[in-house]
Amino acid sequence: MFQEYSEIEIQKSGWIEIITGSMFSGKTEELIRRIQISEISEPNVKVFKPKVDNRYAEDEIVTHSKVSIKCVSVESSKELFRMARNSKIVGIDEAQFFDDGIIKVCNDLANMGIRVIVAGLDMDFLGNPFGPMPNLMAVAEFVTKVHAECSKTGELANFSHRLNPDGKTIQVGGKAAYEAVSRFIFKEILDK
Repeated sequence: MFQEYSEIEIQKSGWIEIITGSMFSGKTEELIRRIQISEISEPNVKVFKPKVDNRYAEDEIVTHSKVSIKCVSVESSKELFRMARNSKIVGIDEAQFFDDGIIKVCNDLANMGIRVIVAGLDMDFLGNPFGPMPNLMAVAEFVTKVHAECSKTGELANFSHRLNPDGKTIQVGGKAAYEAVSRFIFKEILDK
């Protein structure tokens, strides 16, 4: 279930919304949906992603089902802050790939009265908390966890299984590189 936060009274400060879950759970689709709804009444919206996410396009956020929205690719959280600080709403995709400075950036933007909507994986392919996401969830006013369907059992999937693990934590990829799996299947994979 997704909730809208537009009914919150006007405040002096903004807030942080996190959309998280495994691969193929609809995080980016939900980010795009919230941004598109916001753009109806607020034209001062900026959307960002880390430069490392070059799967589909450099200047767009693109879902696995090819839904897209224009964005700016940035190298670092500092660059994002410089470009976002005059916005009313900021969208950030693939936040797990940003440096830890993204936590301060999101807090600073929210403290400036900006609504910050962040999407990212909560766990890496080993099931460990991923990059700055746990700390972003801790400081956010709203956290939405979305789930995929297990590619093996059809059950609720909470884990991202890398099909050909190479040991590196960051490996950008889609359906050829990852699958969403349930806790039961993920445990079986780890136990091998």
